[in-house]
Amino acid sequence: MSNNRRDFLKNIALGSGAVAATSLMSASAPAGKEEMKFIRKSAERVPSMSFNMCGYAAPKLDKVRVGFVGIGDRGIGAVERMTYIEGVEITAICDTRQAALDGAQAKLVKAGLPKAKEFTGSDTAFKDLCESGLVDLVYTATPWEWHVPVGVAAMNGGAHTAIEVSTAKTMDECWEMVETSERTRKHCVILENCCYDFFELLTLNMVRQGAFGDLIHGEGAYIHDLDYWHFNKPKDDKPGGDGAYDKLWRLHENTRKANVYPTHGLGPICQAMDINRGDRLDYLTAMMSDDFTLERRIKELAPERPDLKQFLGKEMRGNMDMQMIRTVKGRTIMIQHDISSPRPYSRIHMLSGTKCFAQKWPLQHIAFGHNVADEAKMKELQEKYQPEIVRRVGEMAKQVGGHGGMDFMMDWRLIDCLRNGLPMDMDVYDAAAWSCITPLSEWSIANGSKPIDIPDFTRGAWKTNKPIDITLNGGGTTGVRNLKDADSKGQLNVH
Repeated sequence: MSNNRRDFLKNIALGSGAVAATSLMSASAPAGKEEMKFIRKSAERVPSMSFNMCGYAAPKLDKVRVGFVGIGDRGIGAVERMTYIEGVEITAICDTRQAALDGAQAKLVKAGLPKAKEFTGSDTAFKDLCESGLVDLVYTATPWEWHVPVGVAAMNGGAHTAIEVSTAKTMDECWEMVETSERTRKHCVILENCCYDFFELLTLNMVRQGAFGDLIHGEGAYIHDLDYWHFNKPKDDKPGGDGAYDKLWRLHENTRKANVYPTHGLGPICQAMDINRGDRLDYLTAMMSDDFTLERRIKELAPERPDLKQFLGKEMRGNMDMQMIRTVKGRTIMIQHDISSPRPYSRIHMLSGTKCFAQKWPLQHIAFGHNVADEAKMKELQEKYQPEIVRRVGEMAKQVGGHGGMDFMMDWRLIDCLRNGLPMDMDVYDAAAWSCITPLSEWSIANGSKPIDIPDFTRGAWKTNKPIDITLNGGGTTGVRNLKDADSKGQLNVH
């Protein structure tokens, strides 16, 4: 096999555009013995660091010219959210579907902003956008196969990049992101919105203020019954998102026996534990159940759905997979992933320390001993430990929306950091460390749950890197505009 899965992916389209089924089937198929050897070998390589991007403050940008690649369900929501943030100029948009581009232009017109230059016509039109000189930031919300190609093209073209989750599918892609960001000194931000949810921000601030004592253990997950979205038929002529995965690209991804979507649960836990900034992920072991639902569902629908017949006879990922991770400083993390069982949504988000315990799902609670805090105590804690970003834009974020407001807080913070020349909350080392769980879990699952080391993408810098600043020091100056027109109902809220 080639050293890079992207060799298989020449025909995959962007965003909500066409995705070549044969390419995806090759790229997302269960890994064979040769690929398992490559995963292990790639995980063991340690290239030299050319520049430490953790804590790096790029030159200030008074105006941030943003280009969007991929205008599907996530992309169209991001375009709209950015129209409310001062200092943002949306200068370029890219997708293979004209209807998607039309939908984005309509958002700009509604906001009273100039139309953006369109890039389309081929699967690699994003390269022209990245080389156009029109953008300072490339915001990527494509199918997963295109995340790293777009991000790398953006950085090589002189722009910072922000990439939807997960940012990378392979170890090779993780290192390519890291090395490109270091070489170009351009930020590569993972758009992990769950790090900006209200409870996650609250518990992070509590950790920083010492309320938890020493953190011992954390748990996170992505448990979400995606049956509707997996099997919903896309509508190519619908502007923006259509509540479906074009050419069933996400179903193709779920032929891979790995945690293909680890970062929603892992990211907030890593921030609380100062991963890459005082501690680091050391090794993991992974396990997966059999598939009890996806293959049955495909067989049930295939007689009336010709597009599903390509999956008949194929093995799908198991319902539940889980990873146990140990950090260098002796903490443990448990991550779960289940997108095909009929059960309530959960990211768990549990933190356990020597003084305090907190968990968001299934019931949100905090405890300092055997009994959980009552309603009055919870209100007191929320007021005492409310983070500065929530005080600054929390209510505005709820009005704009995007998964309850966390999407807007994430976008606002990204722009505010760029405009004030501040380091990123989530940098390329986070993007790599959180995303590499996919190939490493794949290796462990295929090898009887044997442990595998997690690379140190910081190459030792984690020992001296400073924790992220959640105080808004030096920033918090970016305003909002046209807020009276904001309507959270137009934003994605399915997580």
